[in-house]
Amino acid sequence: MARFAPLWILVSLLLWGAPAVALAVPRVPTTPARHTFVRKAADERVTKAADERVTKAADERVTKAADERPTPVVRPHGALHPARPPHQRQPQQPLPLPPPLPEEAAQPAAKPAASAAGQAAPSKPAEAAKPAGTGLPLPRFAALRTDDVNMRTGPGFRYPITWVYKRRDLPMEIEREFEVWRLVQDPDGIKGWVHEATLTGRRTFLVQGADATLRAKPDDDAPAVAVLKVGVVGRIRSCDAGSAWCRVQVLDYSGYLKRSQFWGTLPGEVIAP
Repeated sequence: MARFAPLWILVSLLLWGAPAVALAVPRVPTTPARHTFVRKAADERVTKAADERVTKAADERVTKAADERPTPVVRPHGALHPARPPHQRQPQQPLPLPPPLPEEAAQPAAKPAASAAGQAAPSKPAEAAKPAGTGLPLPRFAALRTDDVNMRTGPGFRYPITWVYKRRDLPMEIEREFEVWRLVQDPDGIKGWVHEATLTGRRTFLVQGADATLRAKPDDDAPAVAVLKVGVVGRIRSCDAGSAWCRVQVLDYSGYLKRSQFWGTLPGEVIAP
């Protein structure tokens, strides 16, 4: 019968007109539930589109603000150079310095003196004094533990104070050890003795020469994190072998700095994180 349906519709159209066709074509019933579903779907699409527009606009504002915001500048704290100590009583005679290192004290053995019996006295090898130390490699770097460190002319409290340092975390290069004293050199090339209790093993650096740019990656074209002024002191986090960059931190800023821009590492030194 389905085969004769189009013919029946055509006959109905000719005899009774369009109402017969409308009655012959089934209509999809519309219910309140269907209207609610359609309206809800439309509302969701509108809401999603609005949220996407708001998020995109917010991202654009943040990006624009970041591009317009100037790079932070970090300035040094404390005195850039050590100060002379207040007037102190100088010793009447110069105090002796510690004995030289074994390789410096090696001298040719003296000829043995003849004894009364005409026999040569057995020679005794000269024993150089061995200063007590940590056994750690020399030279190496350390940092000042506090904002008040005295540098002396020799390894002992009886030696006069030559300089007073007011820079906590200032890097120092240890060149020699004698008991609890360390012969150090500061970034300006000044040498003297400080007590081991005034030093700490944490690795720090000092910006020298010119202002340095802290980069987000070890690359000259990487985004700038902060500009470090001359004299800024920070922490060294790591230095890879064969790399010209070190990962450092200054206050809340972390990034990469070239070795040539700061003082505080040995040539080619590797610092593990």
